[in-house]
Amino acid sequence: MRDAFVAALVSAAQSDEKILLVTGDLGFGTFDPFVKAIPERFINVGVAEQNMIGVSTGLGLEGYKVFAYSIGNFSTLRCLEQIRNDAAYHEANLTIIGSGGGFTYGALGMSHHATEDLSILRALPGITVVAPCDAWETTQAVTLLAAAKGVSYLRIEKQTPLRTGDLGIPFVLGKARRLREGRDITIIGSGGVLAHADSVAQRLAERGLSARVVSMHTLKPLDDAEILDALRDTRAILTIEENTILGGLGGAVAEVIAESGRSVPFRRLGMQDVYSSVVGSQDYLRQYYGMGIDAILDASLKLIARAA
Repeated sequence: MRDAFVAALVSAAQSDEKILLVTGDLGFGTFDPFVKAIPERFINVGVAEQNMIGVSTGLGLEGYKVFAYSIGNFSTLRCLEQIRNDAAYHEANLTIIGSGGGFTYGALGMSHHATEDLSILRALPGITVVAPCDAWETTQAVTLLAAAKGVSYLRIEKQTPLRTGDLGIPFVLGKARRLREGRDITIIGSGGVLAHADSVAQRLAERGLSARVVSMHTLKPLDDAEILDALRDTRAILTIEENTILGGLGGAVAEVIAESGRSVPFRRLGMQDVYSSVVGSQDYLRQYYGMGIDAILDASLKLIARAA
């Protein structure tokens, strides 16, 4: 996703001289294509992420479209006051990039595990929150966010095995993408962990069950209509996110279901109300914290059984 982000930003910046890339002392090899193509629009503020958001906000208010890039927690939670009071309140043209969403930097420990950012940024008024599931969605998101107004948050990861660009399903901010059709359960996911949901759908098919798989790449504004369709067309709903279940994707979907007055068996998978205290690869931590393929499959089968 990171390489797709940079390539898409280079393309957008070559068409729009107002686009800037600001970072907090990281990603130099990753940013080489941008620096080589447009060196005068790359700004490194050093290890000072709060200042990064402050500088980016000022530039955004002066008419530039700024992409501010750092590791997930450092570009969001460390800078929350600046994002809230400076950027969002004043509706600056700023896209905050949280690289390394979820457990991407799993071996570096809790300080580098971005598992609350989606919930917290979603709670701030006026911010568009996007978590693409693969490189293609990342490219599309960058292109659209580069042309959008106001503050947005784009959470990306290093890589994901999903390749959804050939499905012929358009990418529109605020509009979910239905990657698979199914009748027994709808699995709604955000980010790279959606690849596990796709694998689970294949395993369910081997058992004679069908799963609808939905990429809810935009958590805010949320595609309420897609959730209501799932309520009407399928017998259960499961959400999966590499984020706390409190206030993130699962919470957002639960809100729509509760306010609709309808009901199906429903469950949220993600981080429970705990801090990650284990280190390891992204896949290892997904399994450890109940977001792996086996956990998604087990939860799906139990929901389907409840709906019988």
